[in-house]
Amino acid sequence: MRIAAVTCVKNEGPFLLEWIAYHRLLGVSDFLFYSNDCSDGTDLLLTALAERGLVQHLPNPAEGRNYQMEALKHARHQPVVEGADWVWIADVDEFVNIHVGDHGFAALIEAAGDVQAISVTFQFFANCGIQRFEDRPVIAQFDRSHTPDLWNGQTAIEVKTLVRKDFPLQYYGAHRPFFSAKLAKSERPRWADGSGRAVPHRFLMTSSQDWIRKFPARGARRLATLNHYALRSLDSYLVKNDRGDVNREHRDFDLGYWQARNDPAWQDRSIQRHLPALTDALADLMADPEIAQLHHRCVDRHRARCAELMQMPAYRSLRQSLLDTPAMPAAECALIKELEATT
Repeated sequence: MRIAAVTCVKNEGPFLLEWIAYHRLLGVSDFLFYSNDCSDGTDLLLTALAERGLVQHLPNPAEGRNYQMEALKHARHQPVVEGADWVWIADVDEFVNIHVGDHGFAALIEAAGDVQAISVTFQFFANCGIQRFEDRPVIAQFDRSHTPDLWNGQTAIEVKTLVRKDFPLQYYGAHRPFFSAKLAKSERPRWADGSGRAVPHRFLMTSSQDWIRKFPARGARRLATLNHYALRSLDSYLVKNDRGDVNREHRDFDLGYWQARNDPAWQDRSIQRHLPALTDALADLMADPEIAQLHHRCVDRHRARCAELMQMPAYRSLRQSLLDTPAMPAAECALIKELEATT
């Protein structure tokens, strides 16, 4: 079985090897990376990995502002995707956490049954009070998240989707594939959530904007969860803010984005079952002197950029604001203020 992972990156160099090594452990056989406007050495590291046959690396073909969608349109016609049995589209801060069998993609696919797509629900992992960037696995550092079935006051939570080759594809989206609205009912895809249940009809048919890429999370993670480390350390978040969104121009990662994802109410260390194997896999990659050198260059540039940002008053102010922002959802903060006002 061939599983192709497709992703877009910009200045994600320090985190590439972990993401690749982790997904190889889960059974990903092929990687297709699109990079754009990298200044930290991400593109150089990917090129070196590609020369060794570990990944495929292409410049993002986007001519407009929607980098990810244009890359996904291009990816569909690449041999690595056309030849795959399954396609997994995700970002480098997203790690699928499979709870069944040997915790690999094959176990998830078997448990989900005869389906053409599996949509796995996000779980947003908090910053956990970690200020300094450390060059060690992200999945080892961050182990607290919101209560799984409720995020930022919402019961419907976004997903990412594993897509089988016989899916009646119209086009790939970042969160889910799309099929033609004209498709006969009998030809609609068999589509499961992260518990193997049929996805809600409104999600399947994209009946409204609210249902295009999310559905209620309750009970949807029995087979798998998508751990999303959107914040990482405070240092890395500032660099992310400076970088902007890899997928769209002019999108800021501000206080609201931070607070919505920095809810530490729940501890979940289940993904750390992979740490021993991941440590060995990373050591194997770093045994190549050029790969190790390029990785360390990315790490050094990441730290240097954070130091540069701290020379700017706006970023010093942002850093302090992030430290001062309560680690709870905005809706909960608003409720507390309302209750305080009435007492």
